[in-house]
Amino acid sequence: MSTVAFVNVALRGHINPTLPVVAELVRRGHTVTYHTTAAFEPDVAAAGATVFRYPGDGPPLAGPPTPVTLLEQLARTALETLPSVLSDLRLTRPDVLVHGAACPWGPVTAAELGVPAVSLFTTMAFGRRVPSPARASRTLLAEALTRPRSLLGYLRARLLLARRYRTRGLPLVDLVNARQPLNLVFTSRAFQPEAASFDRAYRFIGPSVGARPSDPAFPFDTLRPPVLYVSLGTVFDAGPSVLRSFVAALAPLGGTVVVATGGTDPAALGALPDNVVARRFVPQPELLSRAALFVTHGGMNSVNEALYAGVPVLVVPQGADQPQVARRVTELGAGLTVRPADATEAAVHALARRLLTEPRFREAASALRVEQRRAGGHLRAADEIEALLRRTGRHEKREA
Repeated sequence: MSTVAFVNVALRGHINPTLPVVAELVRRGHTVTYHTTAAFEPDVAAAGATVFRYPGDGPPLAGPPTPVTLLEQLARTALETLPSVLSDLRLTRPDVLVHGAACPWGPVTAAELGVPAVSLFTTMAFGRRVPSPARASRTLLAEALTRPRSLLGYLRARLLLARRYRTRGLPLVDLVNARQPLNLVFTSRAFQPEAASFDRAYRFIGPSVGARPSDPAFPFDTLRPPVLYVSLGTVFDAGPSVLRSFVAALAPLGGTVVVATGGTDPAALGALPDNVVARRFVPQPELLSRAALFVTHGGMNSVNEALYAGVPVLVVPQGADQPQVARRVTELGAGLTVRPADATEAAVHALARRLLTEPRFREAASALRVEQRRAGGHLRAADEIEALLRRTGRHEKREA
C-alpha cells in the first residue's frame, strides 16, 4: 500500500479532525506518518501513525492572535520546521503529503519532495466570496503598520523561505489558505457559506468525528438533563471570573452544567453549585451527544461537533475565524451569538433560555445534523486521498 505523510499546525482544533482520517487510512493498510509536537504525540500514535516531532513546540500563539502576528508566527515556524521535516520525509519517501491549510510548510514540503498534496480545511473554506481573515486587505495593511516588528519579521521569514525552498505554491500573504488541487473541507455544503462558488477542487466532507480515547473518570452517570456544556477553547482561555459568570448564568437552567476550563485550574472557580461539573478537559463528542445546549467560543471544530450531534449553540466569538463561524450559525438558525464584551450573566442567561425553550433552534440544528452526517466525514476523506493516489499512479506503485 502507500505511505501518507501528515504535516499540520500543532493546535488541538487542527489536529483532532485529522485523527479519524489517520486511523481509517491505517485500517486500510496504508503507512501513515505525522509531524507534530510532544503534546499531541500520544493521540497521534494512538491513531496508528508513526510520529515525528517538530523542533520546539510549534507556533507560539500566546493570547488572541491578530492576523499580522499570526502570519509572522507561521512564516517563522515554517523556517524552523522545514529542515527537520524534509530530512525525515526524504527518508520515508511518502506517496502523498496531507497538510493543514494553515500549515505553510506543507505546500513547500510537497514541492521540495515532488509529491502530490492534499490541503485540509479545518475551518470553512475561503475564497473570493468568503474572505479569509488573513487575506491581503486594507485592514491587514493598516494593522501591519501598527506592528512594524511583526511586519518586518514576516517579510524577513518570507524572503528566507523564497531563497531556500520552492515556495511557488505558497500564498504570498494568506498563509492560512494554502490550497491544493484537492482540498478537503471538514464541514458540509449546507454549513459552508457560498458553497456554490467553490469548484470541484473543494470537497465538503463534513465533520471528522471518530472514536477518541475514553475518559473513565468522567461522571457521565451523574449527569441530569438538560445538560448544558460550556467550553471556550484551548487557545483563548477564559479566566476564573469569566467562567464563574457563565456558571451563574446557566446553573438555574440546567439539570447539569459541565464546564471545560482549559488552561484554568477548576479549583480557581471556587465553590460551585451542586449541579455544576468543572474539568480542565472533557470527552467532548460523547458529552455533546447528551447535551441540550453548547456554549462555545465558535471554533470550527467545536461547532462542527455540536451540529454533528444536532445541539443548538450559543457562540461567544473571540478572534480568528470565530466571528465568521458565529455569523453562519446565526444565519442558519442553529444558535445565537453574543460578543464577549456583552456576555454578562443576565445576557447569557436570557440567550440560553431562548435556545432551550424555542423549538426552532433545535429544529435547525437537527436539520444540519442530517447534512453534516450525510457529507461522509473521515471515511470520505480516506476515499478522496486513495482516489488521488490512484490518479497519480502511487497507489499501484506500492501495491505492485
